[in-house]
Amino acid sequence: MEQVLTILLAGGAGERLHPLTCNTAKPAVPFGGIYRIIDFTLSNCLNSGFRRIFVLTQYKALELQRHVREGWNLFAGEVGEFIEIIPPMKRVHEGWYLGTADAVYQNLESIEHERPKFVLILSADHIYKMDYVEMVNWHRMYDAEVTIGTLQVHPEEATRFGVVKINPATYGIQGFEEKPRHGHPAPSAFDPAMVSASMGIYVFNTEVLLEALRADAADPGSAHDFGKNVLPGLIGKRRVVAYDFRDLNFKSVRYWRDVGTIDAYYEANLDLVSVSPEFNLYDTSWPIRTRMPQAPPAKFVFAQEGRRMGVATDSIVSPGVIVSGARVHRSILSPGVRVNSYCEVDSSIILPGVTVGRYSRVRRAILDAGVQLPEGSVIGEDAAQDLAAGHHVTNSGVVVVSNADATA
Repeated sequence: MEQVLTILLAGGAGERLHPLTCNTAKPAVPFGGIYRIIDFTLSNCLNSGFRRIFVLTQYKALELQRHVREGWNLFAGEVGEFIEIIPPMKRVHEGWYLGTADAVYQNLESIEHERPKFVLILSADHIYKMDYVEMVNWHRMYDAEVTIGTLQVHPEEATRFGVVKINPATYGIQGFEEKPRHGHPAPSAFDPAMVSASMGIYVFNTEVLLEALRADAADPGSAHDFGKNVLPGLIGKRRVVAYDFRDLNFKSVRYWRDVGTIDAYYEANLDLVSVSPEFNLYDTSWPIRTRMPQAPPAKFVFAQEGRRMGVATDSIVSPGVIVSGARVHRSILSPGVRVNSYCEVDSSIILPGVTVGRYSRVRRAILDAGVQLPEGSVIGEDAAQDLAAGHHVTNSGVVVVSNADATA
């Protein structure tokens, strides 16, 4: 697929994922123990054979850039492969990236330099498995100028997505509505009981993309967003078709997750510790790659009779973890975590470098990277107490302890 240039949009602030995004971009937030959110999209690219990649960064991107540099430096430049991080450089105007379309527009010079036939545009903050070759082949087969990747969702979920109306004979898109708030969304051409929602994945013929972005940039009333402005403006003027997402996870329900809220992030992580999780991390035919830490194996110590027991059950345990005389159940322990004696950790996500002090109890919580939880801490048992301590508590009762409030 050397004719395809891939662009990952990775500059979002991830405000709904606050406070996990206080100090880093959403695509760099840890997920599933050893991974970062961006790893899932990048792994799809690599497994699909797409090795010409621009990663457009903006918000607090240092950790993200380091992760990509150290974990994804595997492309051979001598045969035209690359992964290149591009921050805003104000080459076409004096602003930062003003929206998804403007981010790509500001890099028109880089796109033209590569001279691709097609441009694949992806979001770097979703969890799913997809062979992008199939979508590009669909684009070619239907002689499309723009192809929008779509996901079948229940009609009541339509308000969270951009919804498309599709001609069932040609799969041409006849209408596009961003997050409809009223009326009845058009049924999907692929399943009339469902609605086809945009996944934020697009294939463009390069010349069509460049023309559309220049027109959008010249519109003073535009928000410079693909879903709100560029795509609706192309429907009826260009051959825009829908591609129905085929999930390579091969489960009973298609798996595509926007982990953009704390509750969604928590639920998607905790699903991974199930006996048969919805998302399969162990599929060797479609591996998920990441930057592996240089760390010793995980260790469990002080296995004694009675209350002091170094053990983890129904959990994901990463390299460098030490569970010292503590009990961990149905949790995710990221690299470098230490859980000290007489602690009880249940249904929680512990991010890299966290230390849980002795005699602490942690339940239904997320401990942010680097948190040093004092001895005797109690998290997740009394919402009022957690709020009084300055912690973030979601409507479903998930508690987030960040570096800012762990020592408050």
